[in-house]
Amino acid sequence: MLYTHAVTAWNGAGTTADNVTLTSQLEQGGLIRLPQLPFVLTAAEQALLTPALLAPGKKNVSYDLSRDRLAGVVGDDATRKLMHGAIRRYAEQSGALVEALFPHYRGQLLDGRTSFRPAEIEGRVSSPKKDDTRLHVDAFPATPVQGKRLLRVFSNVNPNGRSRHWRTGEPFAEVARHFASKLSPLSSVQRRLMQAVKITKSYRTAYDDLMLQMHDAMKLDPQYQAQVKAEHIHFEPGETWIVFTDSVSHAAHSGQFLMEQTFYLPANAMLDPEQSPLRQLEKLKGRALLN
Repeated sequence: MLYTHAVTAWNGAGTTADNVTLTSQLEQGGLIRLPQLPFVLTAAEQALLTPALLAPGKKNVSYDLSRDRLAGVVGDDATRKLMHGAIRRYAEQSGALVEALFPHYRGQLLDGRTSFRPAEIEGRVSSPKKDDTRLHVDAFPATPVQGKRLLRVFSNVNPNGRSRHWRTGEPFAEVARHFASKLSPLSSVQRRLMQAVKITKSYRTAYDDLMLQMHDAMKLDPQYQAQVKAEHIHFEPGETWIVFTDSVSHAAHSGQFLMEQTFYLPANAMLDPEQSPLRQLEKLKGRALLN
């Protein structure tokens, strides 16, 4: 479900849709497309549009707004200063945008990492579980979310006219019905041990375990990848889009130079918490999953 809105400024100006409609579209598995909202780099910042600034072994430059900490960049002090200014500005503008478009979330959003992705996706060698060209919902081995939503803001900053090619799959309810019966969380003892030995940064709940298993099962099922109904979307340079990537099945097939901001939102802070993956999986499993 792709919804296009005429937002023209990072303070939310330009849209004719009311906030409840926008929030409902997002929470029901929609992707909010903003084709008139570019993230503009300064003339000096154009020099950052090269994969050469990535540290060895890194796919992304990352930034932690809460700690004002930049990572994954190589280069001199001037390069790092330019990157810091650009990525921090993206983090701040994304926060202002989300609060303007979805005021129901104000005071509830938690800042996650900001990233700049200068590497080309197409042809990148990766293990199947890390292959983002395969349809998946987001879940991460080391960073449990404990039921919180993953809300992400993306902007294509490609200087060469290249689109970001995505494919989106079936609604989360259908993904869950397809895979949930095959999945079973590890025991709480095992999951607490994972935290104790620092395999995970915090406690992995049963929900986190099921979501990670679903993420892996989707990517490792070639029949599902080949046969599931999907839609191709090309996001052009200068476009921004917003999506809950823990519920919208997606794959990134090609593209280079992308800005991305992650936010965490408690499920009970949603306009309709029943739309959350947590509530849907709890219904399928018939029990609470935050244990």
